[in-house]
Amino acid sequence: MNGDKLINRWLIVIGALVIQVSLGAVYIWSVFQTPLKRAFSSWSETQVTLPAQIVLAAFAAAVILGGRLQDRLGPRKVATAGGFILGLGLILARFTGSFEAGPALWWLILTFSVMGGIGIGAAYVCPIATCVKWFPDKKGLITGLAVAGFGAGAFFFAPLAKGLISGVPYEMLGVKLFPLPELEVFNTFMALGIIFLVAVVAGAQILRNPPAGYVPPGWTPPKPAQGAAAKVDFTPTEMLKLPTFWLLWLTYFAGCTAGLQVIMKASPIWQSFAFGSLTPPVAESEFQRVTTYGAMAVSILAIFNSLGRILWGKISDTIGRKITLVAMFLICGAVMLVLNSMQTYSLYLFGICVVGLCFGGYLALYPAVTADLYGTKHLGANYGWMFSAYGAGGIAGPYLAAKLMKVIGQVPYQVTEPGNKIVEKMFALGNYRPAFLTAGIACLVAAFIILIALKPAKPVMPAQIAAMKGELDGQIAKED
Repeated sequence: MNGDKLINRWLIVIGALVIQVSLGAVYIWSVFQTPLKRAFSSWSETQVTLPAQIVLAAFAAAVILGGRLQDRLGPRKVATAGGFILGLGLILARFTGSFEAGPALWWLILTFSVMGGIGIGAAYVCPIATCVKWFPDKKGLITGLAVAGFGAGAFFFAPLAKGLISGVPYEMLGVKLFPLPELEVFNTFMALGIIFLVAVVAGAQILRNPPAGYVPPGWTPPKPAQGAAAKVDFTPTEMLKLPTFWLLWLTYFAGCTAGLQVIMKASPIWQSFAFGSLTPPVAESEFQRVTTYGAMAVSILAIFNSLGRILWGKISDTIGRKITLVAMFLICGAVMLVLNSMQTYSLYLFGICVVGLCFGGYLALYPAVTADLYGTKHLGANYGWMFSAYGAGGIAGPYLAAKLMKVIGQVPYQVTEPGNKIVEKMFALGNYRPAFLTAGIACLVAAFIILIALKPAKPVMPAQIAAMKGELDGQIAKED
């Protein structure tokens, strides 16, 4: 290995964070929901939720393809392509308002959801797989850092989207920082698309794989446990034949269903809680206050989503993946069971932030678990298959929140339309308790599955690395 060709491996992490912060803005969908329903009053709760479900499913499906491509072509090219596709999708979503309600929904799905999801998925897997290869000594922590930006994206972009839609100042944690122009909902899609395109493509240029046989200075791969199996790197086909993989997939699905149910609906859930306690008709000033608090909840939730990826990743390096996963599922499941009773703002924030903290941990630990159990050689493709559980949860979580929500009343609220005309619209109050209970029980079952099914990781043997070095030389040379 030629040491003078090495770059500081922490630069890779910087590039990863730039990419992931932009991709993580997918979590701000709940900020768009009420403005879209105001623009298309005929859209039902299920319809306005559909783009959020499809973008998460397309995202997860694209991770499989993106993982395979980055294993072959290298992370830089694939992440760059992902940035272009994501940006173009959101720019084209700007024309949604040019259509009638029916065609508009399908146009939004095609652009924001399908194109945006493909771009996110292609770019998302590249920083994770690359960082794990540079940090075999800190898998849990580094996967947490690599995906922390994804969780933090909503913290920065939820208030930006809210401000651009309504023309109110950029407000972070209740502090007004600077004024923003009123672009309304459709031009806001375009503005965000331009930002994401530039940021993801720029971050992608930093990504590269380490040289063949790279080992961090001062670190020695752990010696194998007595009687450990010789198998180190599983191909996707080999991995998919293992029952343990599918049990892990089911638990990942349960965690993502709970987390994404809350994240993608955080603002409208709070609005249902808040409007139910106000005397109708709700004045425009009160309406803006409630929606601002909803956007702030999305931002605060994003902080804990991001922190969870680092915190739980570091904890898992210390006490082990199995114990950490069991703890996260038990905590998340318990909170989901009582979330519907947390209807004051402080309690609501506490509840969703705990869920976000655990959800962030899932996104950090499952890449590390996949690397532990199935090796790093095919990690891009292997984690792509594991990540399909996220896509399934992205469909199930928001769907359950919309489908199982019981409308318990209609609350009139006032808004000012062009020409300073004050009009009265209706907000449907929802009871989300059935959806919360379903997701909470699923998390408790997942904790039990992890407890009985997850086996300790088999460490990589130095002798095996040496035996595979020739093959790895050729493979990684193609990737960079």
